[in-house]
Amino acid sequence: MEESLRRHIIEVCDKKIANKGVNVGVSFYAFFTQKNDNPQLLMEVAEWWIKTHRLDHFEKAMKIKMLIESAV
Repeated sequence: MEESLRRHIIEVCDKKIANKGVNVGVSFYAFFTQKNDNPQLLMEVAEWWIKTHRLDHFEKAMKIKMLIESAV
């Protein structure tokens, strides 16, 4: 996963956690706009989320952030 996407995912998770608390959930769609303007990137994140980590549709933002940070 490219570094700019990793940073974006962490930023989104941080913002959601700050606004709604540590128990807030996110789906991989949270990292994209409503338009499907980059299907390749969406599929990359979907594969990471579904195939690689076998995550549920909604997961805790804190968990996603830790997974992204630990993959460095």
